Amino acid sequence: MAYEAIWANEPSKLNAAEFMKMEKDGLDVIRTIIETYSVEGYESIPADELNRFKWAGVYQQKPNDGHFMMRIRIPSGMLTAAQARALADISTNYGRNLMDVTTRQSIQFHWLRVEQLPDIFKRLDAVGLYSFEACGDCPRAIVGNPLAGIDKYELFDTTEIVQQVSDFFVMNRDFSNLPRKYKISISSNIYNNGFAEIQDLGFTPAVKMIDGKEVQGFHIQVGGGLSAKPFLAQPLNAFVHQENVLKVAIGVTTIFRDYGYREKRHHARMKFLVNDWGPEKFFEKLTELIGPLPERGEDKTIGWQSAYYDGIGEQKQEGLRYLALNVPVGRLSGTDLAELARISETYGDGSIRTTISQNIIIPNIPADRVSEAVTHDIFRKLSPNRTRFLDRTVSCTGNEFCNLAIVETKLRAQSVAEYLEVHVDIDEDIRIHFVGCPNACGQKQIADIGLQGSLVKTSAGMQEAFDIAIGGILGPNAQFNEKLKGRVVGEQVGPVLADLIHYYKETRATGETFHQFYKRVGIGAFQLRLNAVLSSITEQEVNK
Repeated sequence: MAYEAIWANEPSKLNAAEFMKMEKDGLDVIRTIIETYSVEGYESIPADELNRFKWAGVYQQKPNDGHFMMRIRIPSGMLTAAQARALADISTNYGRNLMDVTTRQSIQFHWLRVEQLPDIFKRLDAVGLYSFEACGDCPRAIVGNPLAGIDKYELFDTTEIVQQVSDFFVMNRDFSNLPRKYKISISSNIYNNGFAEIQDLGFTPAVKMIDGKEVQGFHIQVGGGLSAKPFLAQPLNAFVHQENVLKVAIGVTTIFRDYGYREKRHHARMKFLVNDWGPEKFFEKLTELIGPLPERGEDKTIGWQSAYYDGIGEQKQEGLRYLALNVPVGRLSGTDLAELARISETYGDGSIRTTISQNIIIPNIPADRVSEAVTHDIFRKLSPNRTRFLDRTVSCTGNEFCNLAIVETKLRAQSVAEYLEVHVDIDEDIRIHFVGCPNACGQKQIADIGLQGSLVKTSAGMQEAFDIAIGGILGPNAQFNEKLKGRVVGEQVGPVLADLIHYYKETRATGETFHQFYKRVGIGAFQLRLNAVLSSITEQEVNK
């Protein structure tokens, strides 16, 4: 390593994973995959090496029979048509024509074999994409504004900034051994579409008067994260010039690398360090490393639209439009993506954007060509037409492929959304997120209605069930949702959510959003309603 691993001086404070990482850097597994495991096959891979596969962006896929998941880094979700076509080819050739858009704007493959990985790496490299460090204890893919450069609601274009920071960290051995995974967002959109409050490091738009001139830059937040113990990121008293973003990112990441906790894996994210130190001490250490920064200026974040975009949107470039597509629970095929690449070249500028909400955008379509573009058959499946629930529902991978998930989530989430489309008529957006385990890859804590999978014992045996939480939101008044008591068996989730939403619809004040309603009536009112509907379900079961 090019730096001094100061934590290695106290081996009693290191967990087993830390010793493994000191024995062999996670990035070294990439060459071993290419030269050894792809030749000798799955059975030749030692158990500790399977853990290092994460640095190659690869996880074992359930049921651990030799198949793998792979994530692709897509900074700010920005793809060229050539890149999209390469991803589509990987899916159709190796991944059973299946792929997912993730909540970090990445593309995730399934059903890959170790023998195929070298060719996949080559295909990605040929179009300037990487799976490397999409997983592992390192800086993950940077999320940001999928409309960067075309957004009417951004202060400035963040495309080059995001790429600069991404290029610095990827394959950088000075930062390939962090205490745990590490997530950055960079966006100048005033509606917080980088979800700054749940990132280890989040950059949000700000302005400041400096030497009599208004300067556009960023405010920063540190120490956010979800999982079983969620924390909202804490703001630092700093204004960051656009040209200093990389310097600040290096400083914050260095603090996490050198002072983050390595004793317990479940207590190693940066959120724990920030929570213990407090933002003032953290900022003191940051300025010690990189020098002084100006104090905070004027925050330009005015709300949160949860990175949802609908239908045909106006760009800041006169005469151009973007086409926002609903990808149900983020799942599509390689064939689908190849067709979107073709359409983007035919009607747009040959680019595609992925969103944190697991959807896709085709930008830069001349206004007079949009009506022709939307006639293609692909838009019957990936529709630009607004739906109330299906395009506001997010889901993690679930136990179909993920070894950590307790329950199936993708099909469940889609079926529940489709049920609500039929049984609930409402004119207000309600965001519903499903997760299969406490790791919260589906970001359930920030949803209007978040559902976490569990198992319950019933007269029919063990069944999949869900805990429900109400009231999450990000932005200026960010808070995580509150858990209701009472688990709901999987088959009853649709009717139960329909009842809770009807309660909101029937009781809300004029113009009151779901979150505003929750804040007014309180979690207790929702608990009473849930108790009543669960009691009714139990009575119906008894009377069968």
